[in-house]
Amino acid sequence: MSDDVVISVKDVSMEFNLSQEKTDNLKEYVIKALKRELRFQSFWALEDISFEIKKGDKVGVVGLNGAGKSTLLKIISGVMKPTIGTVDIHGNIAPLLALGAGFDPNYTGHENIFFYGAILGHTREFMESKYDEIVEFSEVGDFIDVPLKNYSSGMRSRLAFSIATAVNPEILILDEILSVGDVSFQEKSKKRMNSMTEGDATLLFVSHSVAMVRNMCDKAIWLHEGHLMAQGEVNDVCNQYVDFVQNKLKLFKDE
Repeated sequence: MSDDVVISVKDVSMEFNLSQEKTDNLKEYVIKALKRELRFQSFWALEDISFEIKKGDKVGVVGLNGAGKSTLLKIISGVMKPTIGTVDIHGNIAPLLALGAGFDPNYTGHENIFFYGAILGHTREFMESKYDEIVEFSEVGDFIDVPLKNYSSGMRSRLAFSIATAVNPEILILDEILSVGDVSFQEKSKKRMNSMTEGDATLLFVSHSVAMVRNMCDKAIWLHEGHLMAQGEVNDVCNQYVDFVQNKLKLFKDE
């Protein structure tokens, strides 16, 4: 791997075993599993995926639902380990995949700032240095001392986004993150994303919005049913993907 490559994905495949049995509750599932009455069907979410991302690249990942986009990001982020293949990362990585997944609803917003920050790998001292900035950016105001279970979904998302983006990472991984909060907060979020990805920062971004991928990225990867269909310059790849989707819709209408 050359010095300017920060993400190397080589021959990655990901297999899931899907249960073919209908179980109504966990007890029934455990009993069937112990009796070895459960049958599973193998499903490959990704098959033989290889690519490299260089320092400073802004790469969008496009594809229909079920293409394997989120699975790929989870593997690169270290949330999952691939069944086959390797992923090498060179640089400080900040994955923004499931905002607020590490929150405790019984803790206050104040407590969750440090709790969620620890999950993201930040020290308490770092979170203390960023605390005022996080509270101000999230716009939760006096609710910062209220348990999270009393927050609206928008407030939880804003707080999670503010915590997750309090660092300037070398590699930023985003999964449909820019739909956080209301319109005004979305605009503020986009500005923060743009500032975070300026210069040599590397971006890997999954979105259903081809327009957003064209706007934010200079390269793109197209996945379809777990297979790598194309990679390269963002407009070339997006044009191929859009043509494919339009042809698919045309065939559907003609049937």
